[in-house]
Amino acid sequence: MGCASSRPKRYSVKGKCKSKSKRKSLIPEVAVFVPALRVPLPVDLIHALRGLVSRDVLDKLSTLRGRLIQLSAEDDLLNVSRISQIRQALEEYLPVLLGLTNKEKGLDALVQFKWKNLEDDEEFSVACAWYEVLSVVHAMAMLSLLEANSMLLPRETSDGSERKVSEDSKKDVVDLLIKASGCLEYCVHHILVQIPIQVRKNLPSNLQQGTLEAICIQTLGQGVEMQLGLASESDKATLSVKRRLACELVAYFSQAHYILSGCDTSDSYGKKLLSFIKWKFLEAKAAAYYYHGLVVDKGNEPSCHISAVCCLCTADDLLNESKRVCLSFCLATPVTRVPAPWGVMKHLHKKIPDVAYKRSQMYAYLFEQDKNATLQSLPDLPEFQLSLRPEPYELPNADHLWESEDCGPQIQSLKDHLEDEDEHES
Repeated sequence: MGCASSRPKRYSVKGKCKSKSKRKSLIPEVAVFVPALRVPLPVDLIHALRGLVSRDVLDKLSTLRGRLIQLSAEDDLLNVSRISQIRQALEEYLPVLLGLTNKEKGLDALVQFKWKNLEDDEEFSVACAWYEVLSVVHAMAMLSLLEANSMLLPRETSDGSERKVSEDSKKDVVDLLIKASGCLEYCVHHILVQIPIQVRKNLPSNLQQGTLEAICIQTLGQGVEMQLGLASESDKATLSVKRRLACELVAYFSQAHYILSGCDTSDSYGKKLLSFIKWKFLEAKAAAYYYHGLVVDKGNEPSCHISAVCCLCTADDLLNESKRVCLSFCLATPVTRVPAPWGVMKHLHKKIPDVAYKRSQMYAYLFEQDKNATLQSLPDLPEFQLSLRPEPYELPNADHLWESEDCGPQIQSLKDHLEDEDEHES
């Protein structure tokens, strides 16, 4: 907490607390990857802003942030209703907070805002209102990912059978993913640039530009993964459509992996995210070569059938490698359960090895006739324009209470001063 008579320091970091709570893993099973959640910690708003803003603004700011802290302190964050409550609290707090970012008011560096990672309890605080805005919008994105993940997790029904995720729910998950991607994209292009360079360099790794960009693209990739799963269950979706989606999926995860590889992933969640993206990239490439092989096999030339076998066998190899990487991902800290195949992979885990074996047997004579066929290079996957884009996000307008604020020194009655002291001490 800062003192009224001293300017707060620019930023500070605290390591793992000795009194670290033994929390249960927030993500026991992963369908949609959710980076480490961050929650706000109490800060001294009264001493930092008293006499500079009206009592109405200070009360509203303190009440809304206090409400956010209270909701975030609950353990049951996987509950969809709790996620909705926290999201609403963030949305109500943000317009009041934005008044502090107005440079003309000169309030942006007066409050030492503090947040911590739930997984390792590492705290980071900095006297920068834009850091608080970044943390709030980032939290909105993480809540969307958390909700998407909870909607896809298998749950047992009353009769003991596995719950099936409806088509409408899967489409809702896609909406949540592109909404989260939009928030992250806005963080990168419109919020980070407002934070002083020196402060930006010292931000936690999960708030660094490269990490935010990688998660933004990975989130879009998971949206395409959902679309591919829906296409695999539809009789109307053609092989060409499925191949296109699978190839797009390869591009998304390849780009995300490239960006994240250049970032600091030394912490547990950084390593786990990198492993997750590698796993999903291998699955996507296996699906892409599988569907490409089926499309190529429709040709009449022997070379088409040979290329098809090469694609299908490659898909089988990639699938086996993806299973190994999946296990490594699950064993990486924080440990998560090995998920049952879902979406398109629930279909392809059986189809890829079966089809690869049958087509290899079917066209074995072509390889016997042409001894050079085994040396034929694997055909490149076709490239397609990426179709899924982040949902545009914009910050709300500052709360109307700020319209009458001149933010100059304000005369405070003795009664109000004593009330502020009582609130601060309590």
